[in-house]
Amino acid sequence: MALNNPWPDRPGDTASLEAVASALNSGAIHLLRSLAAVDRLAAITPARLSALSVIVFGGPRPLGELAAAEGVAGPTMTRIVDGLVAGGLAERRPDPRDGRAALIAATPAGEELMRAAAARRISAIASAIAELPAADRRRLAASAGQLDRLAKTIREAGQASAAGG
Repeated sequence: MALNNPWPDRPGDTASLEAVASALNSGAIHLLRSLAAVDRLAAITPARLSALSVIVFGGPRPLGELAAAEGVAGPTMTRIVDGLVAGGLAERRPDPRDGRAALIAATPAGEELMRAAAARRISAIASAIAELPAADRRRLAASAGQLDRLAKTIREAGQASAAGG
């Protein structure tokens, strides 16, 4: 979606804000769908790859925290983790803070698989960026960091809504 004037001229210009939001939504969906073929090379399900990413890049965590990070119910995450464990990609470790609980952690094989999958994604994205005109590459570089800030803002707003705030 091309935007003639993607920036609101004044606070409260919801039409411009919604146009930018719509373009970002569409772009994010198309980018993720385009990377699906790259992700299939990991030879595990998208849900397992996503959960593995959380524990590789975010560190070991209890099952409930992993489920919350992935936005799924506990029983669903249990099935995902069972698959990762059966595949030798993750393990359950005693939680040093709570002897009754376990932490889900990546095994060396899981770390290797996830880092290779991330490298393939990065390579695919970098190759696509290289094909863009220089001005587009500069704009992407200048705005790339804003995507994480935007995601954080959305997460925090969702948490506040869930907490009744």
